[in-house]
Amino acid sequence: MPQPDRMLFTTTADALVVVDFNPRSTRSSRAPRDPGPYRRLLATPGAHAFTIGNLLARLPMGMFSVSAVVMIAGTRGSYALAGAVTAAGLAATAVVAPWTARLVDRHGQAKIAVPATVLAALGSLALLLCVRLGAPAWTLFVSYAATATTPNLGGMSRARWAHLLAGDEKSLHVANSFEQAVDEACFMLGPVLAAFLCTAFFPEAGTLAGVVLLVTGVLVFAAQRATEPPVRKRGPSQAPFRSPGVPPLLAVCLAMGAVFGSMEVVTIAFADAQGHRSAAGIVLALQAAGSCAAGLVYGAIRRTGSAEDRYVWCIAAMTTLLTLPLLAASLTGSLLALAGALLIAGMATAPTMVTGMTLIQQRTPPGRLNEGMTLAVTGLLGGIACGSAAGGWTAEHVSPAAGFGVPIIAAATALLTALVPAGRSRAYPPRPAAAPRRPRRPL
Repeated sequence: MPQPDRMLFTTTADALVVVDFNPRSTRSSRAPRDPGPYRRLLATPGAHAFTIGNLLARLPMGMFSVSAVVMIAGTRGSYALAGAVTAAGLAATAVVAPWTARLVDRHGQAKIAVPATVLAALGSLALLLCVRLGAPAWTLFVSYAATATTPNLGGMSRARWAHLLAGDEKSLHVANSFEQAVDEACFMLGPVLAAFLCTAFFPEAGTLAGVVLLVTGVLVFAAQRATEPPVRKRGPSQAPFRSPGVPPLLAVCLAMGAVFGSMEVVTIAFADAQGHRSAAGIVLALQAAGSCAAGLVYGAIRRTGSAEDRYVWCIAAMTTLLTLPLLAASLTGSLLALAGALLIAGMATAPTMVTGMTLIQQRTPPGRLNEGMTLAVTGLLGGIACGSAAGGWTAEHVSPAAGFGVPIIAAATALLTALVPAGRSRAYPPRPAAAPRRPRRPL
């Protein structure tokens, strides 16, 4: 029996009944919602698999130094020794990391990352055994220096995105923002997890868990061969350090590292002066949280202007926002006010780092992308070491509150450095829009 195509009205007793025979609209008939930039990004074939492996491998990057300090200081009773060992490992990483990245570019991620990670894991286990067995102090330095072969996992992940999204600058911007947010999240959660494991179980638990996560993550990451960038034949390409426009970016990374290193030390000193040293980790985590959130928002919004212009504006915003912690510490002396100031100040970090990495990718010669991004990380590490020393000296010889002036000076230096080549940036050869790549295929 055919159904009427309009509503019918009838009455039953004292009630009016309306009968509608038209088909009800279903959820499936509605227009599909926009999945959003990050969901579209992770829908790239093979992206889920290598992202999961990379996340597992990068989480220990925020665990190892904290675990080493807790483990060494807890058993040897010397923070000076613990700090010296971690500083030596940092220096070794600054020297070895670019060479590891060069080998990755030359021979492929899987062939180099796996053995390099195994060697670094053995170094961490050797440190654990030396501390546990009471070996001489020099063995701690040698063992921790061996961890310098850990590959630049963030750089390798960004290189995969650059390979998969070649020619799609909008999606690549989203990918760089996502990777920076992952960095911030790992360095926010890693220290907290390490401190919990070392105190809740035994001093070596943080290092042991970090080794397991690192090796497992790298094996999962390296197994995803379909998304691995192809190895380019070595040609007469210029070294990234000598490429036009790269040295100024590395100088900015050095100054940016000084911001991070000094802020960490000064915040700990200020919290200690207020009698709440144990809360310093939570306060610093808020800064990372602000950066993580801002990075995700920055990747989702529409970009305007060139990357060079955005870089200058991002550094200028960071320099301005870094005055908030100084004002909070100097005017209020409140750790709670400082925490709020750091949360806001951290919001300029991720956009600055995302734009900086974008410029590194554009100015690095084809086939040497891992090396170029690792040089940027090396600059950050060197700046962290210098900033830690400057911030610690200022906090001890002047005051902890005055120490918050050191990050401002470092950020202002980065801003001046970024302004110098800004007018000549168009002379730098742009990165090819679509690099040669293998066809995509699902795993």
